[in-house]
Amino acid sequence: MLCKSAINENVNIIVAVGGDGTVNECAKELINKNVALAVLPCGSGNGFAYNIGMKKKLIDAVKQLNNGKIKKIDTATLNLIPFVNVSGVGFDAHIAHLFSKTKIRGFSSYIKLVLKKVLAYNSNCYTLKTNAKDYKFQAYFIAFANSVQYGNDMKISPQSNLNDGKTDIVVIKNFPKWKIPYFIYQMYKGKIHENKYVEIIREKRIKIIHDSNPIHIDGEPYSVNNTINIETIPNSLKIFC
Repeated sequence: MLCKSAINENVNIIVAVGGDGTVNECAKELINKNVALAVLPCGSGNGFAYNIGMKKKLIDAVKQLNNGKIKKIDTATLNLIPFVNVSGVGFDAHIAHLFSKTKIRGFSSYIKLVLKKVLAYNSNCYTLKTNAKDYKFQAYFIAFANSVQYGNDMKISPQSNLNDGKTDIVVIKNFPKWKIPYFIYQMYKGKIHENKYVEIIREKRIKIIHDSNPIHIDGEPYSVNNTINIETIPNSLKIFC
């Protein structure tokens, strides 16, 4: 609501102070608008802010904006709902739903929740449809990555590019759960794309058919039917950084 009011007041830049959820709330109002989005990272993850190069310390980020420049980046939609960072279906969305109900926020609480729930979570069947090819996967989750990381340097899609006109579909296939520590290590090192249990499909548009699994959009829990449509919107958001 505040973003809409600011747009009506003919401002040039809107600063989102918060995490990826706050960024999403502002960004979706600014898509294809002549107003730029700036971000001061104050959330639990701050994946989008870090991906566009914002400093981690708030005082440093404020100083950085004093010398910022405007550039355009891609956004994407999930069933017409805009997102700018990473959305997903399956285990990461399951955690997003549970985490939204916890009283204690922060990265340590998030990791504790992941470790508590991961062993009991079962993989699901997914069908992915592109213009050129159909895929079937048994997977723990699928991330829809416009950007590189969830936050806290957990890089789920190290090769994502905010200006390539495509969304990276990162499929975490069925794997032995004793390998979980190695998966986490590879995410921090930006090498998860090298894992044999990971497949990345890069498309402008893709359809995913699933078994009514939970989803998240930029880390915020959502519910949809069993069909997900992802579409990339090239050069659709002005950012100031």
